[in-house]
Amino acid sequence: SRPMLTCCKCTLMDSTTATAELGWTVYPWEEVSGYDENMNTIRTYQVCNVFDNNQNNWVRTKYIWRRGAQRIHVEMKFSVRDCSSIPNVPGSCKETFNLYYYESDSDTANKVSPPWMENPWIKVDTIAADESFSQVDLGGRVMKINTEVRSFGPVSKHGFYLAFQDYGGCMSLIAVRVFYRKCPRVIQNGAVFQETLSGAESTSLVAARGVCISNGEEVDVPIKLYCNGDGEWMVPIGRCMCKAGHEAVENGTVCRACPSGFFKPIQGDVSCMQCPINSRTTNEGATNCVCRNGYYRTDSDPFQMPCTTVPSAPQNVLSIVNETSLILEWQPPRESGGREDVVFNIICKSCGGGRGGCTRCGDNVQFVPRQLGLTEPRVYISDLLAHTQYTFEVQAVNGVSEQSPYSPQYSSVNITTNQAAPSTVSIMHQISRTVDSITLSWSQPAQPNGVILDYELQYYEKVGTHCTLPINKQSALSQLHVHRHT
Repeated sequence: SRPMLTCCKCTLMDSTTATAELGWTVYPWEEVSGYDENMNTIRTYQVCNVFDNNQNNWVRTKYIWRRGAQRIHVEMKFSVRDCSSIPNVPGSCKETFNLYYYESDSDTANKVSPPWMENPWIKVDTIAADESFSQVDLGGRVMKINTEVRSFGPVSKHGFYLAFQDYGGCMSLIAVRVFYRKCPRVIQNGAVFQETLSGAESTSLVAARGVCISNGEEVDVPIKLYCNGDGEWMVPIGRCMCKAGHEAVENGTVCRACPSGFFKPIQGDVSCMQCPINSRTTNEGATNCVCRNGYYRTDSDPFQMPCTTVPSAPQNVLSIVNETSLILEWQPPRESGGREDVVFNIICKSCGGGRGGCTRCGDNVQFVPRQLGLTEPRVYISDLLAHTQYTFEVQAVNGVSEQSPYSPQYSSVNITTNQAAPSTVSIMHQISRTVDSITLSWSQPAQPNGVILDYELQYYEKVGTHCTLPINKQSALSQLHVHRHT
């Protein structure tokens, strides 16, 4: 996996920072003042015993504290003279040197201990120059400096020494920097990973657990990063996201509360959204926006939908009466309240009839297609009473009407049904009679279905067992006196 973040080098020792003699232990290198590639004065160690055989020249650093590191890196800047450039040099001339280390829990070394040999010293590597320089280079004042980096580990004691062994070369040790690598504190994938030291081996991957940043929430767990041997973070696992009411800013390193007038309903990477029309927030970090007075939101309305209100009344209600039925038609309200779910309800009231005021119509009245929830501005009403006054209210309602404390807006129309034939006279009484007359009375029909103008009475003269043709009399009253003429 490709590294995500560059490493952090922590220096344990740097010879170039010395302002006086380094004071390393020599056997028998020589400490002299020299120059680095920028021609700055530095303290260096030199050795050039190329004309003597069986060389074993050592220089040992002072005690270096480990500071928790498990793997140590050594950067060496040096110059090695080309053996072929030295006149009459013997075949024992070398162009390499050896790097060693020795661990110790305290600074106990002296001039003879640890002894100058590979055991107890541990060899790191034989160091060879990439470019050796010659007299010609020096005459042109061009210094060829080689830089090599080696590492070793694991180390476990409190500290260690480094040693450089020359066995027959002509060289100058210009600078030595000792450091370890660590992965720096970082915020990645919405989580904080603390500073982590690299592992003991160059191929080590040290796992670090992450903690969600403030107002972040775990999405995938566990949250991990791995610190490789070069002090680079890699292999991210898991992540955190900003919780509802907060958005990621500053390259995902901060979960900031949504400012006033903005909201975020869910966890995730999305930004805070501005409150929809007719709504507002009551505090920072809002997960939703509350509707302003007189505006509402249904449970099924999405959070980003504007708050809406109730519709105005339907317009231009028309009625077409046909005896005891009618058709009502109207136009939609001028204001829908900002919604598209406006429907209509019909309220039927019968008025008059001596009952004082209007009362709701009975269940016998029929509405087609229905009385409530009409989607079209038209309804057919039947089975009304004849010659009766009615008031019809056409209400406009929508999805938030039930949340309003007020009754729906409506338009009303008053109608009177047509007259119809009255029902039959059901009861007739004889009031009096004489030899040649009779007086009758009867009750008004149960359903007059209009204004009764007169009654028609038919009676028959009986001759024997047969009735003669009827004789008709009319009266506007419910009482009639019949007299027989001879």
